[in-house]
Amino acid sequence: MALSSSRRYQTPAMSLPPFNHDARTKFTETPNTSWTFGQKIESTESGRKWLEGEEQGWKVINTDEDTSRLYPLMISAIVPRPIAFVSSVSESGVENLATFSWFNMVTHNPPLVSFSCSNTPRVKDTPTNVRNGLGFTINIISEPFAENANATSIDAPPEFDEWTISGLTKVPSIHVKAPRVKESAFSMECEFFQAIDVTHPVSGEITTTLILARVKYIHVRKDVLNERGVVDITKYKPIARLGDISYARIGDAFRLPRPVWEQEKGKIEQALENNEQS
Repeated sequence: MALSSSRRYQTPAMSLPPFNHDARTKFTETPNTSWTFGQKIESTESGRKWLEGEEQGWKVINTDEDTSRLYPLMISAIVPRPIAFVSSVSESGVENLATFSWFNMVTHNPPLVSFSCSNTPRVKDTPTNVRNGLGFTINIISEPFAENANATSIDAPPEFDEWTISGLTKVPSIHVKAPRVKESAFSMECEFFQAIDVTHPVSGEITTTLILARVKYIHVRKDVLNERGVVDITKYKPIARLGDISYARIGDAFRLPRPVWEQEKGKIEQALENNEQS
């Protein structure tokens, strides 16, 4: 869940090229610009190559029986995942900084985000802290401080302040007691909204806690905003979680408008008619 959350995954013993700091996100055409409604995937060269993989068959996993590989398999397939960098504070005043990649937006009205915390091998500090009414911040991690954020995933004792090893800068929040991360280009001051304890249907153990957070204030750096007032992905440089200890940056991006029925109705009807005739 957190960056480098397991000692089982080690850096591969291989020679890797250096990180390319000059690489920039750029927009390209969509993968299949000539696609039309109802067109089969095998009608394109890339689609045919993709379907060739089916020749090797499928592996079917019964999640009630084969539990040992569920975590590494699921986190390697459900990707990319955004990462919540959560700053919280305990009732006794101990500050905590931790990363969670089971994180996403829930709704904008009211503005809610969610992240979940595994309770094994022990209940983590964050789900305890966020319930105490003091508030917390969720910060987005960008490329230049990925290693700083990763340091906070260390399995330190509850009384340890991860800020001290992160090299990151605390900035006072407006509404909550927990500070935000100055280096983050997008930070949210949050109030506790709801906690959902996930109970295993067989063992009865509470394995995970899902936290819903209400966003009260947003801090966004002006230099990552475009002329429309929204975040420009080419300047933001967020990182995403993949499987094991792998992460990704945003490479090529493409824009794909959502179809509107009134605009596309004629094309859809024609495509369906052609499919019936073929």
